[in-house]
Amino acid sequence: MFSILLLEDDKELNSTIKQFLEYLGYKVFVAFDAWEAKDIVYETSIDLMLLDVKVPKQNGFNLLKELRDSGNTTPAIFITSLNTIDDLSRGFDAGCDDYIKKPFELKELELRVKATINKNFKSQKNIVKIDESIEFDIENFKLIVDNKEISLKQKEVNLLSLFLKNRDKIVSYDLINTTLWNYDEEPNSKSLRTYIYNLRRYLGKDRIKTVKNRGYTFE
Repeated sequence: MFSILLLEDDKELNSTIKQFLEYLGYKVFVAFDAWEAKDIVYETSIDLMLLDVKVPKQNGFNLLKELRDSGNTTPAIFITSLNTIDDLSRGFDAGCDDYIKKPFELKELELRVKATINKNFKSQKNIVKIDESIEFDIENFKLIVDNKEISLKQKEVNLLSLFLKNRDKIVSYDLINTTLWNYDEEPNSKSLRTYIYNLRRYLGKDRIKTVKNRGYTFE
């Protein structure tokens, strides 16, 4: 499941886009000003950013430029009523991958989101190599171990994807809970231990290490 940050200060439009993207199967984190958006980027694993420009605290152009200058390479699409050539140029100069002019049809948003995700993730042929004998098929949610396919549960896929984005870093319990469970679900430590146990069975027990009271590291 790909995760999307939506920065849009119009509450009604924010809600409409969020519901539409969730219907398509994305996990959506919403922000109504630039500072909220930065908090989400720094605290959560995000695959795509949808950024309005005219938002409180800091405009979207400057927000993205700041993130890019700090080394953040997460794909980004601007969604804005600013529609001159100068605005378009400024958006791409800030580091965006695409630019949608308001008003827009939700179908257009769907197509551009899919195209940006495909360009940035499927260019790797959908396969992440974990070691010489283990690969992860992103598109089909399967592990390939010694040329044998292993189907994973959705939350195991999300957990493995999170680990692969944060190799050799401590992945906190808070980040895991935010990634695995939706807002209407209660995080379940017993279930998490089961997912970890299953991934260790497939990948090797020493690859995922427990960091006491903090979370896990993936080596």
